[in-house]
Amino acid sequence: MSNAHHSRRPRPAVIIAALVGVLAVVGAGTALAGSPAAQAFKDQPLVPGTPCTVTAKACVDLDSKRSWLFKDGKIMRGPVPAATGGQGKLTPVGHSLRVYRKEADHKSGEYKDKQGRPAAMPLAVFFQDGGIAFHEGNTETPSGGCVRLARPDAQAWFDYLQIGDQVQVVSAKQVTADRAA
Repeated sequence: MSNAHHSRRPRPAVIIAALVGVLAVVGAGTALAGSPAAQAFKDQPLVPGTPCTVTAKACVDLDSKRSWLFKDGKIMRGPVPAATGGQGKLTPVGHSLRVYRKEADHKSGEYKDKQGRPAAMPLAVFFQDGGIAFHEGNTETPSGGCVRLARPDAQAWFDYLQIGDQVQVVSAKQVTADRAA
């Protein structure tokens, strides 16, 4: 029997690519003021001591350069130091970003190390288009948009976060101002 007679099933890579596309579109519009996601964010209670809501599994405050993990609306780990994006390569803000890929030994397609090889992004947990991820790295200097964590924290984020989990990246000052309005 020839292959023409067999029904074709979608390949797993095609299904994953389609899912990633849908999740990216869902996450892309969440930073827009007045959007349904922004309103939903404002309507949800915050996890005490953080600028993120009880619906998140991971939180990043761009103002304090700190990150948390949440379980059942409570702090599970954190705050921990986090390096976020610097001038021209800011970490994108979003209220309902989603984990869409995890890769323990990822190499950057954009940045190089001192030897000219693709830069290592160990324990990468991707949550936004453009290769934006939590990953192990130096927490003392600005990143290229990712959220860098110390090794033990990067391992905890990698182990805990699952595909589809909600990530919130916010400015605590802006959250406070928006909630006071």
